Amino acid sequence: MKQLKIVILISVLILLGVFTTYHWISFKTNHLAYDDISSIPKNKVGLILGTGKYTASGNINLFYTYRIDAAVKLYNARKIKYILVSGDNGRKDYDEPSNFKNDLIAKGIPEDHIFLDYAGFSTLDSVVRAKEIFGQTSITFISQEFHNQRAIYIANHYDIKSVGFNAKDVYKSHFREYLARSKASLDLVFNVQPKFLGEPISIP
Repeated sequence: MKQLKIVILISVLILLGVFTTYHWISFKTNHLAYDDISSIPKNKVGLILGTGKYTASGNINLFYTYRIDAAVKLYNARKIKYILVSGDNGRKDYDEPSNFKNDLIAKGIPEDHIFLDYAGFSTLDSVVRAKEIFGQTSITFISQEFHNQRAIYIANHYDIKSVGFNAKDVYKSHFREYLARSKASLDLVFNVQPKFLGEPISIP
């Protein structure tokens, strides 16, 4: 009976920690994630946080589509000059950055204004590599609001001045984000590093 109580207590503390972390990140970053393009500050570079083009069923992933739309809107409003796409290219048949690049070009973004980060295996990897590889200490994240808030929180830890432009969302609730934010916080506490770094790449 005593052991059961201990298990219940630990479970409650974990759930409380997850809940608190989620809302703390929202509180700390909400004012830096913008819906209104007219009020968002300018940055040289907008960073699209990667996602797959297709869902498991083979349909177009709307998270992907809406991030492209948001990036094009920012670029055309001259709120960013260059677009950095950071995503997963961990195997030959899966290439998030190149898919984004091709669709951005089809939307009228000049190819020489698009830079690709093929080692954005996680949000932390994408954020840290934007600074360490691509030399950006001020950046605009482009993703859905829940994701932008997490990226801004990570960026703050690494002394990167950042804002987010919120792409249209697909769902009203994101239960997985509770765990994602807890993991992000633990990664910062334990100083988890990107899977790969490498040679610097200059953005003009």
